[in-house]
Amino acid sequence: MLHNREPDWYEHRMFKDANVSVHVLSKGCPEIDRTLLFRDRLRTNSADRDLYEQTKRELARRDWKYVQDYADAKSDVVERIIARARSAQVGRGD
Repeated sequence: MLHNREPDWYEHRMFKDANVSVHVLSKGCPEIDRTLLFRDRLRTNSADRDLYEQTKRELARRDWKYVQDYADAKSDVVERIIARARSAQVGRGD
């Protein structure tokens, strides 16, 4: 079921059911590369994966008026993890 629609942000759509959230973005959108870089970093770096898990658990204990407030609260950690992933790519010559 369509849960969220943001046509002004890369035509973002989020479909959600009880167990899964699926985000859809426009073809060629730069956010796709950022998202995959973040995903891959969490898959391969246990320290960043643990940091992200800890951050999400801490934030989940709070009450949020809007879900976006929760997303904004974790954005600093997400950006730091993405920055480390980019640095690791440069170090490998990717």
